[in-house]
Amino acid sequence: MQELTLETLIAVFEEIFGRALFWSMVGAAVLITAGYLYVLIRDRHLSARKFLLAQMFMPFGAVAAVVFVQWATHSSLSDIGGPIDWIVLLGVAGAGAIGTAILVYTVQSLTKGRQSAAQLESAK
Repeated sequence: MQELTLETLIAVFEEIFGRALFWSMVGAAVLITAGYLYVLIRDRHLSARKFLLAQMFMPFGAVAAVVFVQWATHSSLSDIGGPIDWIVLLGVAGAGAIGTAILVYTVQSLTKGRQSAAQLESAK
């Protein structure tokens, strides 16, 4: 591999996860991101209470992402060798944690709805 291109990355991820699973994950990520942007534009602020609950789910998302990638690649923690493996593992965990926080915040905001100014004042 002479250079790293977007096409090369897509081919590698399709090989690792399979074409259907990879594109399903991409579609889910696009839908969750669109929902998050919708909530941010609709509410015009971040709710500290919802954000705190979303942050509490981050460790679960990190562990789930690492377990999922190990399942998809048919590997285990004993297969981790050099420093680059640890860096990739930490990157997967970080992405899983952030993705879970965004998902939890979005689901909370869409299911509980928008708070009015009067509700915000009474909560203080």
